[in-house]
Amino acid sequence: MSSMTANSYPAGTAPIKSEFLVSGPGYIDTPDDDAAEGGSGSSRQLYRESRNDRDGQAGGKRGKITKEQKKTQRGQNKGRRFGKTRDELDLCWKIANGAVCEYGDQCRFIHDIPGYISAKAADIHIPFTNQISDIAPFTPSQEDLQKLHPVYTSIDTSTSCPVFAEAGECRYGFKCRFLGGHVRFEQGEDGQASLSLVGGDDKKARAALSSNEVNFVGAEVQKQLRSRKYPVPISDTYLRELAAQSSNEVNGKPKAIPDKNSVIITEPEQQLEDIEMDTPTVLADGHAPPPTTLTTCIDTPAGLAPVDSDFIEQKRTGDSSTSQTDTPDVPVRFAEKKKLHWTGKTYLAPLTTVGNLPFRRLCVALGAEITCGEMGLASSFLSGSKEEWSLVRRHPSERIFGVQVAGNKPANLVPTAEVLTKECGGGIDFVDVNCGCPIDLVFKSGSGSALLDSVGKLGKILIGMNRALGEIPLTVKLRNGVKDGKNTAHKLMPRLGSEWGVGAATVHGRTRQQRYTRLADWDYIKQCVEAVRAREKDEDLPPIPIFGGGDCFSSAGYWACVDSSGVDGVMIGRGALIKPWIFTEIKERREWDISATERMELVRKYAEYGLNHFGSDTTGVNTTRRYLCEALSFQYRYVPIGLLEVLPGRINDRAPSFRGRSELETLLASPASSDWVKISEMFLGPAPETWSFTPKHKSNAYGSEEGQG
Repeated sequence: MSSMTANSYPAGTAPIKSEFLVSGPGYIDTPDDDAAEGGSGSSRQLYRESRNDRDGQAGGKRGKITKEQKKTQRGQNKGRRFGKTRDELDLCWKIANGAVCEYGDQCRFIHDIPGYISAKAADIHIPFTNQISDIAPFTPSQEDLQKLHPVYTSIDTSTSCPVFAEAGECRYGFKCRFLGGHVRFEQGEDGQASLSLVGGDDKKARAALSSNEVNFVGAEVQKQLRSRKYPVPISDTYLRELAAQSSNEVNGKPKAIPDKNSVIITEPEQQLEDIEMDTPTVLADGHAPPPTTLTTCIDTPAGLAPVDSDFIEQKRTGDSSTSQTDTPDVPVRFAEKKKLHWTGKTYLAPLTTVGNLPFRRLCVALGAEITCGEMGLASSFLSGSKEEWSLVRRHPSERIFGVQVAGNKPANLVPTAEVLTKECGGGIDFVDVNCGCPIDLVFKSGSGSALLDSVGKLGKILIGMNRALGEIPLTVKLRNGVKDGKNTAHKLMPRLGSEWGVGAATVHGRTRQQRYTRLADWDYIKQCVEAVRAREKDEDLPPIPIFGGGDCFSSAGYWACVDSSGVDGVMIGRGALIKPWIFTEIKERREWDISATERMELVRKYAEYGLNHFGSDTTGVNTTRRYLCEALSFQYRYVPIGLLEVLPGRINDRAPSFRGRSELETLLASPASSDWVKISEMFLGPAPETWSFTPKHKSNAYGSEEGQG
């Protein structure tokens, strides 16, 4: 290996300079993105399904998992479970925040603050940037950083709480693992030291504008959704119209798929029955719609249902008093939808599991201008899933933010769009429909890339969602097609804007069948762009933004793809996971030979962002640790460009075993998940014995999952 030269590398090998090659295994273990993707996109759903199967939903009885259910849960990632790690003694949340607990002695949590603190693990101390070194141990140990209080020996009087530093208060109170950063020690009359929490009112006021996350959906809304009592009048009307159309076809009349310019004329009320079809009519309460006379949308171009403009303005200004508004009566036309001016902007792809808010926030700090939340399942949104609704949260630094949804019919996607508009309309810039997810569980349910083979159904979905979204633009992410050698996107994409009112489209240059086994086909992406532009020119339509995607890993590669294909930009997924600073490279049109200490500074920032999002208590710290390790499971694949014979680096090149220019750079390139945990401990303190991490990719897992809470 050491004698390998730039000209002798096998195809697909990262051309690392000979002085950095090491003896031993020829290549660093190559991650299988196809296998990892196979389970990652459905991990939340699989967990809920397996939990429901164990507990038995009917009558609360516990049931056995069938052979078929076991089969669906097999696979590389379907067994990944991440339980919560809690304090040994669990302090009451109200007491932790200095309030009074109305349950008193009946509360199942402890109220003894001194007792809780005496049993609590020592405060964590995040090292400063200037304390990060290229040589081992890389950062000072927690013991070297800590200055523990002589009485309350778990409190570090010199630590800084990242939540308090950003928000002016810490909502975790005495439960915070950085308690020394916002606690005051006072001497009582009896000579005993007492504790009180510190708050900064001025900072809190400033933070309310610049730091507080938005798009929180409360428990009352989730309860209404779970009980199917949430009103969705626009969706109900549209689904009845679809039922009427289907009824027309059953009676031998021609069926017209609604398009941008169609006028839907309904049949008499006796024909409005809930018939069996691929898009069953279901109201918010789960019942068939009552007989009603529908009006003809004669004066509403684009087939849009009326939308209340006052309601939209109230949502934009934060007035939620109209979240349950009845049927609106002011029409909104496709032409009145907000236009997306995205040309030249950088776009971070929606990434399941790893594309969480802290990671998006890091990418925004590095130059990402458009961000999109992780893929959410429409059925889970409508069932009031807490986990799903957490995916729509947005940090104020995300200037252009969208929500991505996946579903298989108008009956779940259209109501989801309406609920999103009502509850988060002022905090969402666009809604994206996933027509590209290739994983089996999603595809076999008729969602994701399966919609590419159901064009009629897709058209109904997009028209209905556009109605429900009002002014909020609708976008679509799709692949070349479903089967290898049978590309269909060039036929479908021209219809998205001209017929169905889509505001932007992104095409991933692979088929569903290809996954990541071949390079993205940018020549075909160019063909798709040309087909859309030709249709727009023929019909004198304003152009919609078109983004491409696949294999982009450098500034040079990004701009080459834009210039050769005619896209308005490139959506970046895996490239951002491996090197989040790719957005800086693109904006500055350069390749950044980032140092190991600069990379560790980004790890430190991710840890702080994670603590602000997931929490600074024991549970939040270890949730942050889990997602930091997920991020490092991609970032270790980066080969520093200073080590390469030929630039730029390519995303699919296999790296021979190498050492970095420093000990820290070598550590950051380690494929061992135990080293990822070691890095997390530098910023988040020691991992508890009960905590474990199972990587998505095939590498040695850290610890055991036994004993997880």
